[in-house]
Amino acid sequence: MLYHAHEMQRAWLNSASAWASIGSEILGNPRMPMGYLGLGPAASSALEVFAHAAAPRGKPEFGIENVFVDGTECPLAESVVVTKPFGDLLKFRREGLPASAPRLLIVAPMSGHFATLLRGTVERMAESCEVYITDWADARTVPVRDGRFDLDDYIDYLIEFLEFIGPGAHMMAVCQPSVPALAATALMNADKHPARPLTLTMMGGPIDTRKSPTTVNDLAMERPLSWFRRTVIATVPFSYPGAGRRVYPGFLQLASFMSMNLSSHMMSHFEMFKHLNAGDDADAQASAQATKDFYEEYRSVCDMTAEFYLQTVEEVFQKHSIPNGTFEHRGKVVDLAAIKDTAILCVEGERDDISGIGQTKAALDLVSSLAAGKKQYYLAEGAGHYGIFNGSRWRDKIAPVVEDFLGKHGKQARLKAVA
Repeated sequence: MLYHAHEMQRAWLNSASAWASIGSEILGNPRMPMGYLGLGPAASSALEVFAHAAAPRGKPEFGIENVFVDGTECPLAESVVVTKPFGDLLKFRREGLPASAPRLLIVAPMSGHFATLLRGTVERMAESCEVYITDWADARTVPVRDGRFDLDDYIDYLIEFLEFIGPGAHMMAVCQPSVPALAATALMNADKHPARPLTLTMMGGPIDTRKSPTTVNDLAMERPLSWFRRTVIATVPFSYPGAGRRVYPGFLQLASFMSMNLSSHMMSHFEMFKHLNAGDDADAQASAQATKDFYEEYRSVCDMTAEFYLQTVEEVFQKHSIPNGTFEHRGKVVDLAAIKDTAILCVEGERDDISGIGQTKAALDLVSSLAAGKKQYYLAEGAGHYGIFNGSRWRDKIAPVVEDFLGKHGKQARLKAVA
């Protein structure tokens, strides 16, 4: 019933958004008498804000056509190189990239948003790397006949993607996938897998959520798993290809995140209204468009399979299986001490309200067999959760640290191979 109620509301809002958009255009038309009155422009701006907030959204495109390297514009080619039911592997390579450039697998979070949330991450790293990224599917679009998808499957996908990219690749996990990426790295190191990553960069990941717990962590600890199964899990309606699949709907995830900072989101929309109401002021219109672009991505959400979501809540946030050494893959305990070859960089944001300070850094103590020279930590001052992988702090402060880390350990691996 939960999903059906949302679909009814969505259908109503789609219609309301369309009418609001029409009303905004009419009231803002200089040929209309209302356009010369104070109420007309204000009403037009208010309707435009509502129309944008209530508009239907599908899966966004990356849409990165070029990147700039030393002031030179370089075309960027995007392609799908691996296709699987629950996620594809995309490849980005810029024109003029050296053949010896690092190959980097960026693991996007499966947390209610599409991989395009990392558009800024891809764009910046594509300047110096051949970039691959996991493009996870919206669970409501995957037919039930394609089976389940849980944490074990997630880890298997990462290993398969690394095998496709080949030996000598690097891996970067942003937020939630830090756990399965760390597990995959441990499994591949234990097996001396030829495609084990040279480096693993984890950014704002919940490795040990007992450190500096946030609101997200507290919610997961306060409720038993049965509450999550009963309250937030729904069945995909028959109007979607994944009809009958049990999922954690993206719209619930979005509502949860919006409620965490509701006053901030309300102020953002109020500022958008003021900027739109400023008329022909170029700076104001640019600010309004920037807010629109952010929420266009932020409100584009997708569903997760119920088994993946519930297993993540239980293992990561309730049992703390990774730091306790009890995390399993296919019934076998994952031994983090097996990581001896993959260098690890942990990046955290000083103002991260989703993964608190110390949660990602905890990985450096857990990989007890890894040499100190292969461990690195970076705290991004002033950065919130999204600022770790998007925005000016990411581009100017964090990305150079990552690039230096990849270059250093890539060079060491090449020298070792020659020796």
